Amino acid sequence: MKCPHCRIAIHPAFNQDWLQNGNSLGHEDRKSTSWNVQSMVCPSCHKAILFLNKHKSHQLVLTSLIYPKGNTRTSAPPEVPSDLQEDFNEAIAVLDDSPKASAALSRRCLQGLLRAQSFTQHDLAKAIDAVLASNALPKSLAMNVDAVRNIGNFAAHPMKDTNSGEILPVEPHEAEWNLEVLEGLFDFYYVQPAKDEARIAALNAKLEAAGKPQVKQ
Repeated sequence: MKCPHCRIAIHPAFNQDWLQNGNSLGHEDRKSTSWNVQSMVCPSCHKAILFLNKHKSHQLVLTSLIYPKGNTRTSAPPEVPSDLQEDFNEAIAVLDDSPKASAALSRRCLQGLLRAQSFTQHDLAKAIDAVLASNALPKSLAMNVDAVRNIGNFAAHPMKDTNSGEILPVEPHEAEWNLEVLEGLFDFYYVQPAKDEARIAALNAKLEAAGKPQVKQ
């Protein structure tokens, strides 16, 4: 995960304090509904990070970032198509209040991005399989995309790979991870190609002015 303060990647090492009816309880004393607070200090910026988690019958059902309040992730780059920007930016906006809704939007954004790259499989999991099989992505980015499927646990939730927009339970940090992977895909498919095109155009302008052959794009 990334620190919500400085955005530097950190290894999650949270302390956990269990709460119920204002009293601190151990894991074995929890009843049907219980809460815990996860806390740690970022090793890079030395600021506190706090999550509040709700559990029912020993299952995590809700997690919220309570400090710092508000997500500091940046919006989609302007090079990204508007429909993908809309889903991504909305996924950021609802991340703190509803990780489920954020994950649903980011899955839909991911499927839309893959379709735009000609991976048109109806199921998101199969589209991920196809892009990985194509070897079109750099190794590190391919591993991150594969992790979206593994963290999302598609096998445990069959509806996830038939309708990427379904609001279904998410694993801890899955919603934020989806956004991080999308940022990497945005950079690979849209931002870097636009920068390369701009550099070549600038070079060709100089070559033309000098009466020299232009570089093919």
